[in-house]
Amino acid sequence: MRITLAKTAGFCFGVDRAVNMAYDLAKKEIPCATLGLLIHNTRVTTELEEMGVRTIDCASEVNSGETVIIRAHGVAKAVYNELEAMGADICDATCPFVKKIHNIADENSAEDIPVLIAGDPNHPEVIGIMGYCKGDVYVFNSAEELDKILSENPDLCEKRIMIVSQTTFSQNVWNFCKEKIKIYCTNPKFFDTICFATRKRQDEAEELSKKSDLMIIIGGRHSSNTVKLKTVCSENCETFLVERADELRTIDFSNHAEIGVTAGASTPSAIIKEVLLEMSEIVKETTNMQVEEVPSEAAITDEMNFSEALEASLSSMSTDQKVKGVVMGITPTEIQVDIGRKHAGFVPMDEYSADPTANAAKELKIGDEIDLIIMKTNDAEGTVMLSKKRFDAQKSWVDVIDAAEDGRILEGTVAEVVKGGIRVVTNGARVFIPASLATERRDENLEDLLKQTVQFRVIEVDKHRRRAVGSIRAIIKEQKKAAAEAFWAQAAEGQQYHGVVKSMTNYGAFVDIGGVDGMVHISEMSWKRIKNPSEVLEIGQEVDVYIKSLDAENKKISLGYRRDEDNPWEILKKNYPEGAVVEAEIVGMTTFGAFARVIPGIDGLIHISQIADRHISKPQDVLKVGETVTCKITAIDYDKKRVSLSIRALIEPAEEVAEEAVEEAAAEEAPAAEDAE
Repeated sequence: MRITLAKTAGFCFGVDRAVNMAYDLAKKEIPCATLGLLIHNTRVTTELEEMGVRTIDCASEVNSGETVIIRAHGVAKAVYNELEAMGADICDATCPFVKKIHNIADENSAEDIPVLIAGDPNHPEVIGIMGYCKGDVYVFNSAEELDKILSENPDLCEKRIMIVSQTTFSQNVWNFCKEKIKIYCTNPKFFDTICFATRKRQDEAEELSKKSDLMIIIGGRHSSNTVKLKTVCSENCETFLVERADELRTIDFSNHAEIGVTAGASTPSAIIKEVLLEMSEIVKETTNMQVEEVPSEAAITDEMNFSEALEASLSSMSTDQKVKGVVMGITPTEIQVDIGRKHAGFVPMDEYSADPTANAAKELKIGDEIDLIIMKTNDAEGTVMLSKKRFDAQKSWVDVIDAAEDGRILEGTVAEVVKGGIRVVTNGARVFIPASLATERRDENLEDLLKQTVQFRVIEVDKHRRRAVGSIRAIIKEQKKAAAEAFWAQAAEGQQYHGVVKSMTNYGAFVDIGGVDGMVHISEMSWKRIKNPSEVLEIGQEVDVYIKSLDAENKKISLGYRRDEDNPWEILKKNYPEGAVVEAEIVGMTTFGAFARVIPGIDGLIHISQIADRHISKPQDVLKVGETVTCKITAIDYDKKRVSLSIRALIEPAEEVAEEAVEEAAAEEAPAAEDAE
């Protein structure tokens, strides 16, 4: 048998923070009371009572000089006003996620903007949220209750409405209800306010229950998030909810090889440990089975501390944690700011910007106002440490989420190449782009993108994990599609383009001429005969081409690369007429003659009868390949692309002149001989 404990079991950071605040006050012997039950855990509340922390139900029960602890569930604005009017000291332990909902309701609701809250109408958290709404409020705990609200209030479908949820509301029910509201209401505004820790705990519990034969849920039976954990797990396997270790004795563990364990947000690690140890003992006693694996004590820890959770979800912060600071001074190590409080504010240089090249001394001046986030308050020293970098990151993260919803294009810098893709930073927010979506073609090198500015579209966002996935290829495709449409709208044969060779085959090369690709056939690359396109072009080369023909139906473009002015026959016609004498290189032999290169691209034939002034058996008797000879162009057939050459034509005239000279000499010698006689 194996027992598996969920990683997220136990205290959430909000509950942990509230409990720690109460313990701190008790240890300092400060008279205090919690407004409502601090936590759904009898052991913790009993221990706090023994330390002097009592529980009250309303503000009127506060004793003089007593500090009132506002629990993680939060309270309505009116309760704060009542406590302040009584002069009571307040220790606000409201969970930042709940405080965020209060701010949303306070800032977005109005008398003419109704609020729909997904949650339990009797839960303290929901009651507190309702206290910040300025108009009508409707609460639903299921899809059926939502249907009833919409049917009884048909005017909601036409109004501007805002929708929030209890932090521990079921993610599946929330998603279903959102889609229903989108169908019936014309102007809804949703705020996803389910705590990311709650979502993570529910998701993990669901996955663990699918792999287990039995699930044990540890927590209070009156705890909303614990009850939801039981509901989620019950759909996949037999599930039991226990508050204490001794309740395990009523459960039959036989015939169960895989047991999963998780705990609600109000369950301390000590209770989880007790349950696990007790379970192990029961299994050994009742089934004679050995427990192969029991989670170690190190694995039974609080989910995360407050600062870690705050860093993980900056969006949960209240307006008190986001401030504006006026620059009062700049030193090499920090920026001194005035945030309008009694504490002196400072921004460490490493919290100024996510850009390592940023220079605060050059970018800021005294009197500039900057947005900041409070990181740490030191009451003893009277200072507040702030961060501009994290505020920028939060704002950028919101931009990323918005971009995923509205589909707009973002721009960023490729910060690093990682396994499976690249990471792009856009104003401090990081977006992962898989290798398959980073380039136009899969064979392109990702390293070439490093430090480059790219455009991309966000295609997926995991809000509670703060992860986003983008696509550069989507933008490339859109740009190419737009360019293609513009091209085909005005394309015509003969148009000139400056393009780039994108790829090559044995029969030609494909050239990008601005969003569309055309093909230059191998026969169109050179006027001379070539065996492979690589003899003329190479990938990445910029070339000037022109459209030879278009097939609009099949979207095919034939391009020309060689130019008429480079046509060797045109050059021949212009510079080498019939009768011209040229120096030609012998490039081939046949039985009937030799071929000589007149100019590059044109070879002429010297017939065997035109090689010498005498009879020869074969051209090789007189000529050899590579030899340069002087010959005469005797005929040109431009239609058949033939040139006739003759060496003999340049020999015969010289011999005829010699014979005439001999005859003239003989004729002159005859009279002289007669005179001599």
